[in-house]
Amino acid sequence: MSEVLHSAPKFVSNEGVLDTLVSALGDMVLSSKEEHGEIVITVKRDEIGRAIKLLRDEHEYQQLVEIAGVDFPERTERFEVVYMLLSLTKNHRVMVKLSTDENTPVPTVTTLWPVAGWLEREVFDMYGVKFAGNNDLRRNLTDYGFSGHPLRKDFPLTGYVELRYSEEEKRVVYEPVELAQDLRQFDFLSPWEGSEYVLPGDEKAEGGEA
Repeated sequence: MSEVLHSAPKFVSNEGVLDTLVSALGDMVLSSKEEHGEIVITVKRDEIGRAIKLLRDEHEYQQLVEIAGVDFPERTERFEVVYMLLSLTKNHRVMVKLSTDENTPVPTVTTLWPVAGWLEREVFDMYGVKFAGNNDLRRNLTDYGFSGHPLRKDFPLTGYVELRYSEEEKRVVYEPVELAQDLRQFDFLSPWEGSEYVLPGDEKAEGGEA
């Protein structure tokens, strides 16, 4: 009995693909490049829905793999939102990016991929980026009543609150972060001071300059 074997799609190289996609997207594109073997296309914020719909429907990038945020505090539009698309038939990926600030919403893409609802909520939770048209824009990784957005570069590493189990109240309680000052002596002395090894920082113990 003969069997028909379906082979996996062959890998598509980036050669010529970038020019093809940029030409198809036209004036929606702000910039494009190939970096670390990946095609990256930056589009106008308000055109994100139209841009990735075209990539899905006309260029076979059927799957939305991820939506990620990036924070560049020194920029006027400090946030980048990155959409990672995969073509299952071409075995090829492309990243589409846009920029925004904390007050300007990004159009939702939940009408194209329902799974985007969860991904947009994560970017909102971690960075504070709003998505216009997402009717369920709630935090999904941090706790109820959480203050701030923990993946922003200016968010304190210690956070604002700490939690512990209270034996008196028989429940978890939240309290402001309090660090004992005797544990905050950041003089950068080597933890191996006195050993046979000379490590960067040891010279400070002798009054030298770092």
